[in-house]
Amino acid sequence: MASACDIALLVSPSHRVVSVLVNPQQGLRARIADWEGATLQSILAGESWRKLETRLADPSLQRGAAVLELNHSDRMAWEFPVRYTLHRIGRDDSILMIGRDLRPIAEVQQQLVTAQLALERDYEAQREMDTRYRVLMEVGRDPIIIVSMSTGRITDLNSAAALLLGGTRAELMGAAIAQEFEGRRRGEFLESMANLAVAESGAPIDLSARRSQRRLQVTPTMFRAAGERLLMCQLDQVDSLVPHSDELLENLSRLYHEGADGVVFTDADGIIRAANEAFLNLTDSANMAAVRGKSLADYLARGAVDMRVLMDNVKRTGQLRMYATRLTTDFSGQIAVELSASWLNNHPTPTMALVVRDASRAESLRRSGGPAPEDGTRNVMELVGSATLKDIVAETTDVIEKMCIETALELTRNNRVAAAEMLSLSRQSLYVKLRKYGLLNKDGEDT
Repeated sequence: MASACDIALLVSPSHRVVSVLVNPQQGLRARIADWEGATLQSILAGESWRKLETRLADPSLQRGAAVLELNHSDRMAWEFPVRYTLHRIGRDDSILMIGRDLRPIAEVQQQLVTAQLALERDYEAQREMDTRYRVLMEVGRDPIIIVSMSTGRITDLNSAAALLLGGTRAELMGAAIAQEFEGRRRGEFLESMANLAVAESGAPIDLSARRSQRRLQVTPTMFRAAGERLLMCQLDQVDSLVPHSDELLENLSRLYHEGADGVVFTDADGIIRAANEAFLNLTDSANMAAVRGKSLADYLARGAVDMRVLMDNVKRTGQLRMYATRLTTDFSGQIAVELSASWLNNHPTPTMALVVRDASRAESLRRSGGPAPEDGTRNVMELVGSATLKDIVAETTDVIEKMCIETALELTRNNRVAAAEMLSLSRQSLYVKLRKYGLLNKDGEDT
C-alpha cells in the first residue's frame, strides 16, 4: 500500500486517524508523524474538512469509492493538497483514504498561471505600445517612412507619406523604396541614405517621387530594432518648404552662418557647443570639430581671468556688452575683439551666447590718430592676468601722472611755470616729466 500511493490513512468511524502509511520516496514521514491518533478535522483545512464531512454523509459512499481533493494543514500552518480515494472497509465502516500528493502538479500549475499572467501583461503592454506608435504615425503631420536596410523595402509608413508618394499605405507596404523615386537603384539609394544618416551635417537629399511626380526632400535617420538596421526617412515637399517656413528663424539661421561677426554658444561652464564660420576665421580654426568641446578660456588672451569676469557678470545681470579683450588663434597670434554676451537660462540646459566682433581695425585707427604709443598709456585692464600687481601699479601711476600734467597745462594755457607751481613741482622736474611722456615737442617752447 505504501509503495502504490504517496500517503494512506486508515480512519475510524469516529473520524480519528488510526494508521498512517507513507511512501518513503516522498519525504513526508517527518512532517506527518503526529497524525496517528489525531482527528481528521485537526489535520485538514477548514474548507476541506467540511467537504469531506459532507461526502462521508452521502449514502452513495457505501456502494463504491469516492475521489476528493483535500488540503492538509497542521499547527505550523503547513499546507499541501492530496487527491484521496475513499473506501469503506470492515464491518465497523472504517475508511481507507488512499492519496496522491498533488504538490508537484500544483507547483507546475502555479508556474503555468504565473507564466500566463506574465504573457498577458506583456501582451497588453505590447498592444499599448503598438497603439501609441500607430497613433503617433497617423496623427503626426510629418510624413514618415521606415525602411529595412537588409531588404531595402518599406516596413511601415503613415498616411501623410503615402499621400506624398502618390499611393495608398496598403500599396506601398513592402514595396522597394528605391523604385518609388526616379533614377535610383536599390544599392545606390540605400548607400547614399546610410551615409547621409551618419553624416554630421544631416542635410536632406532632393528626390523626385515616381508616382506623384512631386519633388521631395528626404532626411534619413538610422536606428536598430531587434538587431535589424532600419532607416526612418522624413519627407518634405520642396514646394511647401518656403511658404510654411518661419521667416524669423530663416533669417536668424542665415545670420548665424553668413554673418560677419562671430557667434559662439557655450554651456554653463564655458565649454563651446557651437560656433559659426566667422568665429572659426577669427581663431584660424580648421573646422567646427576642432572647436567643439573646448573651453572658451582657451581662446581668450587672459584665459581664466577673462572667463571668470564674463561668466560672473553675465550670470548676474543677464547681459554683458562691449567687453574688450583679445582672442588667441591656433597659430599663437592675437586679435583684438569686443564681446557681447547673453545668458539664456529659460531651458533645462542654460547657455551663454556670445557675439564676437573684430576690433583690430578700430584699435589701429586709435593708435595712428594719437601720439606714438607708450606703454604707460595702455588700458590698465589689459594688464590684468598678464602682468604682476607691482607692474600694474607702476604703469597706473605713470598714466595718472601724465593725465595730471596734461590737465595742468590745459588749465594754465600751456604756461609751464604756472603748471609747475600748480603741481608743486620745480620747473626742471616738470621739464623732465614732459620729456618722459613726449609732451615737450607737442607743447612747444616756454611761454
